[in-house]
Amino acid sequence: MANRVLFVVLDSVGAGHAPDAADYGDEGSNTLGNVAKAVGRLKIPHLANLGLGRVVSIIGATTQPVVGAYGAMTPQSAGKDTTNGHMEFVGVTLRTPLPTYPDGFPPEIMNAFEQKIGRKTLGNRPASGTKIIEELGDEHVATGYPIVYTSGDSVFQIAAHEDVIPLNLLYEYCEIARHVLSGPHAVGRVIARPFVGTSGAYIRTPHRRDYSRDFGRTMLEALTDANIPVIGIGKIADIYAHRGITQSIHTDNNADGVGKILTAMKETQGRSLLFANLVDFDMLYGHRNDPVGFARAIEAFDERLPDILQTLDGNDLLLISADHGCDPTTPGTDHSRESVPILAYAKSMTGPTDLGIRDTYADVGATIAQYFQVPWSQGTSFLGNLEVKA
Repeated sequence: MANRVLFVVLDSVGAGHAPDAADYGDEGSNTLGNVAKAVGRLKIPHLANLGLGRVVSIIGATTQPVVGAYGAMTPQSAGKDTTNGHMEFVGVTLRTPLPTYPDGFPPEIMNAFEQKIGRKTLGNRPASGTKIIEELGDEHVATGYPIVYTSGDSVFQIAAHEDVIPLNLLYEYCEIARHVLSGPHAVGRVIARPFVGTSGAYIRTPHRRDYSRDFGRTMLEALTDANIPVIGIGKIADIYAHRGITQSIHTDNNADGVGKILTAMKETQGRSLLFANLVDFDMLYGHRNDPVGFARAIEAFDERLPDILQTLDGNDLLLISADHGCDPTTPGTDHSRESVPILAYAKSMTGPTDLGIRDTYADVGATIAQYFQVPWSQGTSFLGNLEVKA
C-alpha cells in the first residue's frame, strides 16, 4: 500500500530554456547548465546518481550509474513565476498571464492602499529587493513609510524594517493589499519582505510571508478531501493560500528546510504528502546574479540528499523538481522561462527509467494523485513508468 510522497521543489533550478522561451526574452537560459559552466563544474554526485545529468548537460554531473527515474517537464502556464509553476504542479494551468507592472502600480491602486493603511509609501517600481532597501531604507526608517516594489513577476511586495513596522502590522498591510488588488489587478502574490539592520547594512529576515490569489481547486485539496495529510514545508502553505494544506512548517533557509524535511519524515507515519520548497537558490542567488553562490547551494543540497534517501521507508516515493528557472548568468534578475527537471526515486526501484520530456508540470500532480489512488483528471501520471517492485 502506498505510504508517503516527499516532493521537494528546488526553487528556480531550471533545466534549459522552454520551447517558448523566445516569447519571454529568455532564449539561452539554462540555470543548471550555465551555473556549472560559470564555476567550472558542479559536484553533485547524488543528484547525478538519480539521473540529473541525463536531464540536461551539467559539467561535473556524470550520467552513470543511475538508480532513479529522470526527465524534464515543459511549462504550459502563461508566465514564469513561483505561482505559475506551483499551480501547474497541482493541476491549475494559468492560460491568461497574471498582471505585471513594469512601470509600477497605477494611482488607483496606490491611492487606495495608502488610504487604507493611513500612510504614504515609497518606491512603487520594479526593483531588486536587496537594492531597494539599500536605496530607500534610510528614508523608510525616517518616515515610517513602507517600501512597495514589484519585479518581472506578478507580485506586490512590501518591505519594512521590523523595528519601524512590526511584523504583525506588516502582515496586516499585506492582507489589505491582497483585498485592494482585485479584478484586473489581482496579482499572483502579495509578499511581506521584512528587514533589519542599520544604514548601509540592512538585511532581509526569514519572516517573509506570501499572500496568494485563490485559483480554484487543486490536487492538494483532492488529497485532503480523501483524508490524506498534506504537510507544507517552507513557503508552500502561503503559495496555495493555505488551501489543501493540513500542516505548515516554517523554514529559515535551505539548510533549515532540509532539517525540517528530515524531522517531518521521522515524525510522519502513514499515507501523507510532504511538500517542500527550498527557496535560497532563487532568493539569494538567482535574483542576485550570483552563479557561484547558486552552485554552492546546489552542492550543499546534494551533500544532504543521502540523509533524505536513507530516511525513506520502503514504500516512500521521492520526487525532486523546480518551479521555473532563474539563470544567474544572463542579463537581468528576473525568473527565466525554462523546463524543469523531474527526478523520482523509491528504494524498491529495480532500475533507471527515462521519463522523457513531459508536456506539463501537471504530470507530477497526476503522479502523486495516482500514488494515493485519488481521482484526478489533470496531467498524465508517470507512476506506471517507474520501475517499482509490487
